[in-house]
Formats: sequence, C-alpha cells, structure tokens
Amino acid sequence: MKSNHVAPLAVAVSLALMGAAHGDERYIVTFKEGKGPQVMSAAKGLGGKVKLQLSAQNAVAMELPAQALKGIQNNPNVDFVEPDAKRYPLAQVVPYGIDMVQAPLVTDAMASNRTVCIIDSGYDVSHEDLSQNDVDGEYDSGTGWWYTDENHHGTHVAGTIAGYGGNSVGVVGVNPSATLKLHIVKVFGADGWAYSSSLVTALNKCVAAGANVINMSLGGSVKSRTEDRAFASAYANGVLSVAAAGNDGNTRHSYPASYDSVISVAAIDENKAHADFSQRTSQVELSAPGVGVLSTVPMGTALVASTTVGGSDFAALGMEGSPVASVTAALSDCGTGESTCNAPGQVCLIARGTISFADKVLACENGGGVGAIIYNNEPGALSGTLGDVTTSIPSVGVSAADGAAMLAKLGQSATVAIEPGNYAYYDGTSMATPHVVGVAALVWSHYPSCTAADIRNALDATAEDLGAAGRDDYFGYGLVQAKAAYDYLEANACGGSGTGGDTGGTPGGGKGGGKGGKK
Repeated sequence: MKSNHVAPLAVAVSLALMGAAHGDERYIVTFKEGKGPQVMSAAKGLGGKVKLQLSAQNAVAMELPAQALKGIQNNPNVDFVEPDAKRYPLAQVVPYGIDMVQAPLVTDAMASNRTVCIIDSGYDVSHEDLSQNDVDGEYDSGTGWWYTDENHHGTHVAGTIAGYGGNSVGVVGVNPSATLKLHIVKVFGADGWAYSSSLVTALNKCVAAGANVINMSLGGSVKSRTEDRAFASAYANGVLSVAAAGNDGNTRHSYPASYDSVISVAAIDENKAHADFSQRTSQVELSAPGVGVLSTVPMGTALVASTTVGGSDFAALGMEGSPVASVTAALSDCGTGESTCNAPGQVCLIARGTISFADKVLACENGGGVGAIIYNNEPGALSGTLGDVTTSIPSVGVSAADGAAMLAKLGQSATVAIEPGNYAYYDGTSMATPHVVGVAALVWSHYPSCTAADIRNALDATAEDLGAAGRDDYFGYGLVQAKAAYDYLEANACGGSGTGGDTGGTPGGGKGGGKGGKK
C-alpha cells in the first residue's frame, strides 16, 4: 500500500458461523422400491446400525463402518448413499463486543433521530441481517453502487453498528432494532484503497446527507492539510467523526484518526487486553473490541469451516482463499510441510512454521492429499490466508492443542469441510471503530440537543479505564461504555452540569471539545 492511499484497516479475515459438516460414519441409504428389508439385512451383516427409518423416502439413516460403506454403495438394491449431513440451529449470536460496550443496557428505540454515515467498501443490502435497516447511499463513478460490496469490509462494519436483532438469526449490532438511519458512501472497490481527495469528497457527501456520526475504518500514514481542515469544519458544524487508529502495532500516527477533530479508536480483545496490532499514539482516544469480531459479510462469501477426526469435532478456521469443498479420508502426518507430502487420497496434518500456509497446502496437494489441516505452534486458534496462491483442496487452521490431539488419531477418518456462510470473524481497529460509532449514535439519540462535543466528552469521561491510570497511548481514555455515557448525560446535561433527560440540555463544549488528552 502506498503511503498516500487511504485503506481499510482490518486484518486476519477468518471464518464465520452456522456451518454444516458431513458426518463421519452416519449415512442415508436410499434403496429401490420394496428392497428395504434386503438392504438393511445386508447392512447389519456388515456391522451397520439403523438410526432412523425414512419410510416415505424409501430410505434409512445408518451408522456404517468404513469397510461396510463400499459394499452398501455397490449393493444392487441400493439407489444411492449419501452422508447424513449435520444441521445446526440457526440461533442468533450476540458478539462479545456488544455486551462489552454496554449496548444492550440502552434502548435504541429513539435512534431514528440519528444518521450514521459509513465511508467504506459498500453495503450488502440483501443481507439477512442488514436488509431491514433504514439505509440509503449514492452511486460513485469510480466504485459503483453503494449497495454492493466487493471488498466485504464495509458490510462487516455495518453489522457491528446495526445488525438486526429481530430475526433470530445471525448477529446483533449496537443498534439492533432497525431504527438507526444509515447512509453509505463507497470509496473502496475490490482493490481496497482510495485517495485522500476521495475521502474528503465522501465526508462532504456524509455532511450533505445529514450525518451525525461518521464511521471511517480506514487510514493512511501521510497527513493531509485538506483533510484536516475538512474534518475540523465538519466537527465545528456538529458532525462527530470516528476513525481507526491503525493496525501497524507501532507508535506511528494514522490519518484521519490522528486529526484533533476525529476520535481515534484502538482495538482490544475479549479479555480487554490491548491488541498487539493496534497502534499506540498520543492521539488514541477510545478503545473497543477489535479481535475476533463476528459480523456480517456479503451473503455466501464467508468460509465456514468444520473438522472431524476419529469421530471427534474440532474447532477450525477456514484458510482465506480455500476452495469450498468437503472431503473425508484417512489422516496423515506431514510434519511442517516443507516438502511434498506423500499422502495420496489422505488428509494432511501439518504443523505451522518455516514456510507459508499456501506452500504447506501445495505440499499436501502435490503429494496427492485431498485436504489440509494446519495446526498452530503457539496457544490459540490459527487463522491464515493463502494469499494469491490458488489451491484445489480445502484447508483449515486449528489450535496447537487440537493439533496434538489429532496426532494421536493418525490413520483415522478425518473430514475437512469448507462451506459458504454469511458471517465472519475479523480482526482490526476497523472492527473496533464501529463499536464506538454505534455507541455514539445510540447515546446521542437519547439526548439529541447535545452537540458533537458533548457526546464526545461524555464518551471520554465515562470510558472504562484500562492499562495505566488515566488516558494512555494504548487505550486512550479506555473502553467505550454506552450506559455509563447515558447516565453521565442524565446527571450532567449537555453543557456538563445540571440535569439532562431525553430532551437534552444546554449545548456546551465540555472538556475542551472532548479531546483534551490529545496533544
């Protein structure tokens, strides 16, 4: 990425939820008309166990030993045999970050009086968790229509801000009732970068659309005087801009986050620890969850992974770039995969380290392997990418502990499945930023007479202090807290004193515009 480009700030695209994996030993056997008794007798003679009768379909669900499967498939009385695929409840998930920022403690019933503008890569308007929202946008001659998202980044951001909570599927956002107004400005195409002039144009479009809060999960290392002035003007005119602090894991400033008129957001994990990729600077103002954040991606674009070895299920993350496929074969140890693995027709178990994930998968594929499982060499799940390398076999990552458990099951049947999904776990300060934006809009909706500076001041004053006491370069003022900010405004009103209430109080600057800690 050239230093003068503005790029989306997300790292480590990983997997989603709601997958289905083929069972290891359970199959549906469909037999020819009237041949059920003969088929079941033959299957039982080979060690098969009947699990469920499907009389209307001339079929039966059976557990079949591996050595019996081929015999049943070749039985002249059998029409066909297929895996008895697992199905999971499509339950709604509340991502951990939603609770961490206290969003469920404040109702978004009044959020229709606020508009959030998302400057990003677009918005999948057909998504099951986003189509209910009050959302609009505009056409851009460079990036196309706002309601498509070739990059997936903008749709993920939108889900954290306003994922719908009324459909019992998927995830919920900070504002889950489809009341918050959204305006989408698409500055990123599939290549994932734009110019600072494009960002200023996008800002102008947000202001023209009546935005109260702007989400910018993007940034670059070079400061722009034009940008600085534009964001300062927007802030002076009542618009609160929020941007990602950056993912380089160093002390370098990122822009627009590091302009004084913009809230810079750092990332923390579910244990409220600073994310090692999150930049730490004197401009960091607030923190929010940015590690393993589950949210929406364009329908069918997520990789949903599942892995079973020796009849035991293991948590797995699909390698970004893996083909969608499901295979079942014996598990073979391929070491670190630094040379072609002789594993014809087998699933390769490979240790992380030394070479790229793509080269490890190719070492398996070139040796005849039909699927690859790469296990971590340090604690925690393994999320990886194949980059621009094309492979033809499904590949997943698992933890070091699960890899060790699999080594004890070599030779046993292993299933590696990658299926399309609608939700994904992303890491990045890009993912932290929409938590703050969602909270700002949520709290502001209860106190619409407050100024942007009032809301900013309330968020800073009530953040949960993390790290060193007081504001610091890692966490800023701390973890953003919706209920605490709401209570603060209830007690202090918009001008910083007196009693507030849902009608707001006297507008005022408060705390020097809310960013007194940024020098």
